[in-house]
Amino acid sequence: MGNGPVGADASGRFPALVASCVWRATPELIVALDDRFGEPVDAYVNGSQVWLRDDGPNDITLEWRLHPVPRYRRPPEVGTYEVFSATSLAFATGGSPPAPLDALWEGLEAFVAYVSDAPAIEPAPLAAAVTASVGIAPDAVGLVDHGPIGDQWERSGRAVSVIDDLLAQLRT
Repeated sequence: MGNGPVGADASGRFPALVASCVWRATPELIVALDDRFGEPVDAYVNGSQVWLRDDGPNDITLEWRLHPVPRYRRPPEVGTYEVFSATSLAFATGGSPPAPLDALWEGLEAFVAYVSDAPAIEPAPLAAAVTASVGIAPDAVGLVDHGPIGDQWERSGRAVSVIDDLLAQLRT
């Protein structure tokens, strides 16, 4: 979904259905990500923060993507690569983050990073693995089709909620 997700195939599309776990963003989740994962391996100008970790079932690499709010705007006093660390530090120490959480990220998603290289993972084992890794159970677990979500996000000029769209698929 934008910025070439790792799990996409050569055409830039995901397989039709992929096991996914989703959390709504909370200060506790941001602190847990920092405590357990450290700095993201990549940060994007669109606000996405990404970790690639071999903590899936059978040590499969997972992509952990902190999705930005619709129409994300980076706080002017921090750079693209400092937003996460400044925010997590503020939440951990009771300080003031560079922007309110609801102006930065709306949620976290975890899914198999290299879909073409990994066997299909069922949602339940994925949920168990990610809960053990981050220490917080996901809000929703199931199969999602990233294609329409990414297409809608791009067409809208990044003005729609990726997390709402993911949760809508996970509830159907």
